[in-house]
Amino acid sequence: MMPIRVLVVDDSVVVRRIVSDVLSADPRIDVVGWAANGRLAQAKVEQLRPDLVTMDVEMPELDGIGAVRALREAGHHMPVIMFSTLTERGAAATLDALAAGATDYVTKPTGMGSVREGLAQVAKDLVPRILALVPRDAAEASLDAPSDLPAPRAERPERAKRPDVVVREDATRHGVKLLLVGASTGGPDALSRLLAALTAPPPVPVLVVQHMPPVFTRQLAARLDRLGPARVHEAVADEELLPGHVYIAPGDHHLVVDTHTGVLRAGITDEAPINFCRPSVDALFRSAVRAVRGEVLAVVLTGMGADGRTGCEDVVQAGGTVMVQDEATSVVWGMPGAVATAGLAHQVLAMADIPAAVESVLELAGTTAGSTR
Repeated sequence: MMPIRVLVVDDSVVVRRIVSDVLSADPRIDVVGWAANGRLAQAKVEQLRPDLVTMDVEMPELDGIGAVRALREAGHHMPVIMFSTLTERGAAATLDALAAGATDYVTKPTGMGSVREGLAQVAKDLVPRILALVPRDAAEASLDAPSDLPAPRAERPERAKRPDVVVREDATRHGVKLLLVGASTGGPDALSRLLAALTAPPPVPVLVVQHMPPVFTRQLAARLDRLGPARVHEAVADEELLPGHVYIAPGDHHLVVDTHTGVLRAGITDEAPINFCRPSVDALFRSAVRAVRGEVLAVVLTGMGADGRTGCEDVVQAGGTVMVQDEATSVVWGMPGAVATAGLAHQVLAMADIPAAVESVLELAGTTAGSTR
């Protein structure tokens, strides 16, 4: 099988070497070139037609945001993974890059005791994203491959057949006290589309888990707050959950529903990661079921992995409703696909159809927001 062809773009020689060494160590990935700034990256993309690009955010001549925008305007659709610093400035720039058309991001390792530790962190964060964003058969069949490169092998194996999607037909009419949303890769854009398309503030509290590190979630909340009728902010421990408000799980902390006072409140914990994730969609969904039983609408958007599947099992068993984004409009159909192929989804919808479907469920169900009593 042909390896995934990657172009590495960063103005730091050291970072280019680290990223290239990490990726080249995996036989499924081939680093086909390097570029020191966005301007050079444009030329390299035209020359090499890579399957994927890793892109630094801050570079001379043309930064990562400008480079992504230029590549998209030129008609290049390959995934672009931004390489960012874990700072307020880095988070803001990364979200700008995602808005400009970047696909995903990883943060540069900080505080590592050795180069080996840094390499291990880069490999842990970057390699799975590349493999998820460029399926091996898609890399082999790429129509963008230049004629002077070896032709893809003829004996391409078929991609493993996905389990069938079975849409549930047991949705019941029930009150809704909470709207829950989980997302990962591609989530910032999906969340933007969801919240911007709402026609009115949701009549129930909305709790969101987006897989992101600290700083990034605060920046994301601030941006989402400007898009639609709902009030959006990063969740704070022990605050009351109010209708019309969207609560974003803070990076590196689980967001759960707390009912110890008899009123729905945000719980923020630093318990162990679930599904290698903190915040975890499963942690949120399962806590909501404990708090309000089946009076929830759970929505799983684009993302890697299977976080949310176990939580959706709890939602379905309690009598709640589950909605997922379809494969065609997902950047990665990992999380929603895991729910759909497990037979846990009542609706599988294109991203453009989800906002209206959410409002329809809330309207049909009526609401009983507020107290757990």
